[in-house]
Amino acid sequence: MSFKSSQLNLLNLRPWLTLLAVIWLLASLGLGWLVNSLLIIFGLLLLAPIVAFFGFRWWLQRNLIADQCPVCRYEFTALNNSQVQCPNCGESLLVQNHFQRLTPAGTIDVKAIEVPTQSLED
Repeated sequence: MSFKSSQLNLLNLRPWLTLLAVIWLLASLGLGWLVNSLLIIFGLLLLAPIVAFFGFRWWLQRNLIADQCPVCRYEFTALNNSQVQCPNCGESLLVQNHFQRLTPAGTIDVKAIEVPTQSLED
């Protein structure tokens, strides 16, 4: 009975003894650099998503522009240095730190002003 119980205890220790033997073999052969490189790769795999998350947030803060459409004054958000269409009026806009109308070359953009009728009669 005691032989069977000691045999079961050895079966439970077998994976740990194998791991210990592999580590001892690597250390005796001077392959500690292999273990170190595997630990470094494992550490990088753990840190990469965290760095990517904060890097993406930093990039978004620098490249998202919230402004008003110069035509209809509808406020929305777009990426910097891109061309978008206003979701409200459909005007093509160029985003360069603020929204600008995208007009073909040679187009003169003028602003109309309202003249009160009283000033014409005077």
